[in-house]
Amino acid sequence: MPMTMTLDQIVEETSQLPADVVAELVDRIMLARHGGMEPEIEGAWKNESRRRLAEIQSGKVSGVSAAEMKARLRRTR
Repeated sequence: MPMTMTLDQIVEETSQLPADVVAELVDRIMLARHGGMEPEIEGAWKNESRRRLAEIQSGKVSGVSAAEMKARLRRTR
């Protein structure tokens, strides 16, 4: 029986990966969840993912924990 990882564990594991690998992971998740994208949208998404990841890695912006994001989502309902 495979062990499942928590979201926090996944974030921790991916923080050790190079930016391009994380961007590819995000792309693959989006493809698996939502199907294919038009090429121009796919390119824009890759650029945006890389930009956001670079901002987090540089310390320009801070990430939000999964718990905080869930709390924010509950407040918007």
